[in-house]
Amino acid sequence: MKYADINNLTNAELNSKLREERRMFSKLKFAHAVSTLENPNKIKDTKKVIARILTEMNVRRIAATKTEA
Repeated sequence: MKYADINNLTNAELNSKLREERRMFSKLKFAHAVSTLENPNKIKDTKKVIARILTEMNVRRIAATKTEA
C-alpha cells in the first residue's frame, strides 16, 4: 500500500487497516517460522505498511494538537 493511498483513508479506516496488517504480520512470521514462505519479502513489505500507517496516524495526531492550541 502506497503512502498516497494511506493518506486518503479516514482515521477509522486507518485503525482497521492497522489491525489487519498487524494480524497479517503475525501470521506471516508464524508461517515463516514453521516453514519457508514462497515470498519472504512479504514480511518486510508488511512491516513497511505498518510503519506508514503509524506515521500517518502520528502526523494527524500532531496536526490536531496544533489546531487545538
